[in-house]
Amino acid sequence: MCPNDGWVIFQNSELISGNLCKTTMGSGSKVGLFYSLQRDNSVEAASRCMLRVSKFSSRWLSNYGMSIGISDVSPFMELIKEKENLLSIGYENCDKLIEQYKSGKLVLKAGCNNEQTLESFLNGELSKIRDKAGDILRKKLPKYNAPLIMAICGSKGSDINLCQMIALVGQQTVNGQRMPNGFFDRSLPHFELYSKYPASKGFVKNSFYSGLTATEFFFHTVGGREGLVDTAVKTAETGYMQRRLIKALEDLSIKYDDTVRTSTQHIIQF
Repeated sequence: MCPNDGWVIFQNSELISGNLCKTTMGSGSKVGLFYSLQRDNSVEAASRCMLRVSKFSSRWLSNYGMSIGISDVSPFMELIKEKENLLSIGYENCDKLIEQYKSGKLVLKAGCNNEQTLESFLNGELSKIRDKAGDILRKKLPKYNAPLIMAICGSKGSDINLCQMIALVGQQTVNGQRMPNGFFDRSLPHFELYSKYPASKGFVKNSFYSGLTATEFFFHTVGGREGLVDTAVKTAETGYMQRRLIKALEDLSIKYDDTVRTSTQHIIQF
């Protein structure tokens, strides 16, 4: 058996090891426990299992509850040291890339100019910091940490959400790029002209636990608004697209109905 509950084992209808999450229970068709029960046994066996699981989980949650407290998102010393190390290495690599850009020694990416290549490299370098911090959290957080349980079982959240709460929020983006210039040749008036450094282009080194600075908070709201606008615009676009499709296909259904009616009359006459 896996000591980390990496796979699920049942023996005589008893769960021996493993996590029963969205993936193992089956969120789609033709995968998971419920599909296997229906295929190998019967529809009744699958429905009985679903009923028992829902009753059991409801009873367990009513007795024990599932809540998050400050202690669940408090950073531990090992994480704080590792985060400082990651930030220092990441900032050092960014400084080297910026120096290469200024001296004209930066190796260009295919189809990109000097500035586009630098932005691509810096974006990748800063994204790695949050990913690595998330990996540390996944390994080091206690087994019964409530946000970690929710992320693993697939009910809500992910490694990124854990990292943003406990370690650091990370790079904020608009259209997949770092923060654009909102003022003359700089993102905000708090920074130097033509600044390419992480802090001036939307990198948030604080977590929600430690608290964001004023500029970090502003960049975070800019990144969050993109998602809201996308959701609102896509709803309207897909709705109008569906309406056009329906209007375009209306005559097909009428013609089909007429064909069926005509053929049916011919058969009756025959």
